[in-house]
Amino acid sequence: MSYRSLAALILTGAISSIAHAQTAAPPTAEFKVPDESSIPSGPKGDAIRNGKLLLTETHQRLPKNVGNKLTCSNCHLNAGTTPGASPWVGIWGVFPEYRTRNANVNSLQQRVNDCFQRSMNGKPLPYDSREMNDILSYMQWLSSGVPTGVSVKGRGFGQINRELVPNAAHGKEVYAAKCVACHGPDGQGVKNPNGSYAFPPLWGKYSFNVGAGMARTYTAAAFVRHNMPLGQPDTLTEQEAVDVAEFVTHQPRPDYPAKAKDWPKGDKPKDARTQG
Repeated sequence: MSYRSLAALILTGAISSIAHAQTAAPPTAEFKVPDESSIPSGPKGDAIRNGKLLLTETHQRLPKNVGNKLTCSNCHLNAGTTPGASPWVGIWGVFPEYRTRNANVNSLQQRVNDCFQRSMNGKPLPYDSREMNDILSYMQWLSSGVPTGVSVKGRGFGQINRELVPNAAHGKEVYAAKCVACHGPDGQGVKNPNGSYAFPPLWGKYSFNVGAGMARTYTAAAFVRHNMPLGQPDTLTEQEAVDVAEFVTHQPRPDYPAKAKDWPKGDKPKDARTQG
């Protein structure tokens, strides 16, 4: 082989390696929830345990910051430990992270407060508050062993076909057949005797506002497809999930005036809500 041919072969290989590196999927870590026995004693352990309580009993424990009757774990199932239900496992090491909704790099504190303002229809926590630090402590503990900058398998809500055309009328039928037993015919959920909710309200003044991610058809559909009905994940078809999500998300719910500032670069998703 001539020198020129060898050089060309090396150059071709180098270009191929660079192209592969640019298109290769980002690394992911295995999904593993740490054992509660690993929670340390002392103040840090107390913070972790309290953080979990704040996220699983949110409207009861933070009434000044929550404007509805939801808890964070209504969407982040099992205290953020369920794959495909927007888990907090591994979340610690991927922030700060760019977000298209506000076209900025967001800290984890900002992301938590975004949920308080939208999903909880409430007010943000002070960044230096005990409550914020306890929530972060719990998320950090859940992320034990996950390398910094690496997402876990099962992050987010899973996949859904966004080319499917929603049919709200059919979605109403799916809701009546599959969702009424837990969330009620009026979507107001089911209360426990102590006033907490066994099953959360899906619309109305006690539910998430129009600025929440769950108010978007395809986001809600992915959650429903892979997690609902509770205990029967992946039993609805993708079309059924999209249809029932269209029905639920377009029921009356609180407005979020600041939504007018979302997607400042003009890349607003087709299913983003525009009114309550």
